[in-house]
Amino acid sequence: MEPMNQEPLSIHSVSSTDSLEFTHFTRALTRSSVIGLDAEWKPLRAHQPTFPAVAVLQIACRLGGGDDDAVVFLLDLLAIPLPSIYGLLKEVFVSPDILKLGFRFKQDLVYLSSTFCAQGCDPGFDRVEPFLDITSIYNNLHHKQPGRKITKQTKSLATICEEVLGISLSKELQCSDWSLRPLTEEQKAYAAADAHCLLEIFNVFQLKVIKEGNSFQNVTEHGFSCLDLGLKEILKKPNSCDKILRTKFCEALAIVRATNSSVFSPRESTVRREVSVVSCMNTIPMDDSILQIVWKYSDKILLKESDTKPKTSKKKGKRKSSEGLICKEKRLENVDDWQGLPPWDLSLGGDGCPKFLCDVMVEGLAKHLRCVGIDAAVPYSKRPETRDLIDQAQREKRVLLTRDVKLLRHEYLIKNQIYRIKSLLKNEQLLEVIETFQLKISENQLMSRCTKCNGMFIQKPLTTEEAVEAAKGFQVIPNCLFDKNLEFWQCMDCNQLYWEGTQYHNAVQKFINVCKLNE
Repeated sequence: MEPMNQEPLSIHSVSSTDSLEFTHFTRALTRSSVIGLDAEWKPLRAHQPTFPAVAVLQIACRLGGGDDDAVVFLLDLLAIPLPSIYGLLKEVFVSPDILKLGFRFKQDLVYLSSTFCAQGCDPGFDRVEPFLDITSIYNNLHHKQPGRKITKQTKSLATICEEVLGISLSKELQCSDWSLRPLTEEQKAYAAADAHCLLEIFNVFQLKVIKEGNSFQNVTEHGFSCLDLGLKEILKKPNSCDKILRTKFCEALAIVRATNSSVFSPRESTVRREVSVVSCMNTIPMDDSILQIVWKYSDKILLKESDTKPKTSKKKGKRKSSEGLICKEKRLENVDDWQGLPPWDLSLGGDGCPKFLCDVMVEGLAKHLRCVGIDAAVPYSKRPETRDLIDQAQREKRVLLTRDVKLLRHEYLIKNQIYRIKSLLKNEQLLEVIETFQLKISENQLMSRCTKCNGMFIQKPLTTEEAVEAAKGFQVIPNCLFDKNLEFWQCMDCNQLYWEGTQYHNAVQKFINVCKLNE
């Protein structure tokens, strides 16, 4: 069941600067006022003295300002000679004509800069501007106080996608080995979706800004009241052509930077250095709504020298002997395997219905379990204390699923109610739970629970008219569904509406394959 339809995504893999894909990529950049950035690398398995090398850089381009006209480019940084694209990327990162979107992109930029420096592209990348973090967009969509500084992240990108777009963003391949070639089709789709969803979330935000009718004409609202009339004249849109507007916009930005720099350092050399940073790519100019968002909400990423050095552990104390570590591992192995009867077993007074509690480390597994009809709860708070997890598991007679070895120390408190997941990918985790607890999964169980809150659906489906009435002030039913005579199902707990669309059938087939129900 799905709360939103999705169109096929245009994905282009770029592995050479001599390819047609690279030509398409450079042309797309000149037609894009907004791009989404993301990067993938081989996951770290232990503390390393160097940063990991970025293997793939994803750039999603919104062509010509159209909401649906988007394409994603996957730059294979293991195949492309990095010096050949260093200048282009550096110019894109600072171009005032392109708003860059990202999610926790500072870490990506640090790793990206280190990767290029290792190939002789000094000094790497030290800034991205104008930049807008997706968390900032999410906060403004939820009427939180807007501000330049991004608060500590509390929402994952998958959670933001589900709440803003109504789609489920799989993070199953996040920790796959991105250094292996060739990339699988699943890896390409995953990487592209991570970048494309940034544009989709921005589209929702831009529509909200336009709908609220915030005027861009009052330039003084955006911090220019202290500047002279000459700068205001430069910002006026000319009647001739958009190229003139773009050139004059770059001139205006140069004046702003030079003015700001002179406040702190009157030396002429400093002013010249600031002005020289301005980038004027031959791109289309931003429309008024994007410019307004840039002035009011955008920020920038600036890397300091300390950011470019891998952090080492500061913990002091005696190192544990290898013999002690081996003994500890053996003790954990004894606790790691499932033994005994689960709390829902009929012989223990249970109701026979499996119930699990997935901690924050396996929260994605909870949604997979719900998709196959299994009761899977998550902690009440985003950062629960160990005592809270134990209390919830005991009170609701659930088995606590985790990947945190430290939680196994409390096995004596919730005997036969804690299990450590060994697998890394969600599909494999699901199979591990099914096999360990001998769960019976049937096709009619699939998609029978609300993936958002774990609630059960109403017994009788709603008609389109009933669904529209039930969704008022809560959820938008796309107009394209009105003439399809679909049945709608509503969660009895959170009231989320679902229908059997393309995503529903794809999900059913996926879990038929994962659970091997055809065999």
